[in-house]
Amino acid sequence: MKKLFLIIGAPGSGKTTDASIIAEKNDNIVHYSTGDMLREEVGSGSELGKEIESYISKGALVPLKIIVNTIVSAINNAPVDNVLIDGYPRSTEQMTAFDELVSKEDNIELASVIEVRVSEDVAKERILGRAADAKPGEERSDDSIEVFWDRMKIYTDPLAEIQKFYTDKNLLEVIDGARTLEEVVADMETFVKSKI
Repeated sequence: MKKLFLIIGAPGSGKTTDASIIAEKNDNIVHYSTGDMLREEVGSGSELGKEIESYISKGALVPLKIIVNTIVSAINNAPVDNVLIDGYPRSTEQMTAFDELVSKEDNIELASVIEVRVSEDVAKERILGRAADAKPGEERSDDSIEVFWDRMKIYTDPLAEIQKFYTDKNLLEVIDGARTLEEVVADMETFVKSKI
């Protein structure tokens, strides 16, 4: 049985970094970022990758079917039983579609949804700092102030509904993401280990 942890948070909340550190420290945990999975596809130069890039470069959502299939395939092929996936769900449609799909999968259990919570100011500072620190060739097409506000709106619009959905299922765990990286990682790691 694969135990799945979904990690949500605003752009710049640090969710990808937190999850990747936990996976590096624990042999029985693997981490996938939906962003990384999609960017890998883009990097491969495939037709699907070109389609995905046309959405990502505008800061728009990649269509549901592409994402859900990418995620379920990644979980089923994961080398270990505990899977952290960050950056999902980003809309109520993604949440509902994923919930329906997982309920049909005998070997996947959604253990928890972890929200890494930061203020808009903290998120903005981090994203714009990342853009300023990027070396030539490392810039991400989505690190600009205009795209930041678009992404922030995409994140916050459905957030209350997503929080309520998982709270009602007793699955939502909120972690304060404004603290130091070490503190956030320690909190998240302790919580994940308590569930596996």
